[in-house]
Amino acid sequence: MAALSDEVVRALAHAERRRLLRMCRDRPMAAGELAAGAGMAQASVSEHLKVLRKTGLAVVEKQGKFWMYRTDAEFLAEVLAELERELLETPSR
Repeated sequence: MAALSDEVVRALAHAERRRLLRMCRDRPMAAGELAAGAGMAQASVSEHLKVLRKTGLAVVEKQGKFWMYRTDAEFLAEVLAELERELLETPSR
């Protein structure tokens, strides 16, 4: 499956989801930690994380009693590369 899909683009279109991706880019974070840092309700964060996981933009791993979320930087790089190719390639006629 190609990294760039309508679902991925829709997920990235939401500012709160991009903020969550930035927050867990450098280290894994628990949903409660993300909610506190973003100033959002945990239920809202959980819904956003569900979308990010489903699209492959974030991954989750169990560490002790917590589920830790992190941005899948490699997948995000693939998405950005495909988007760049799609938008900047010279159209064939």
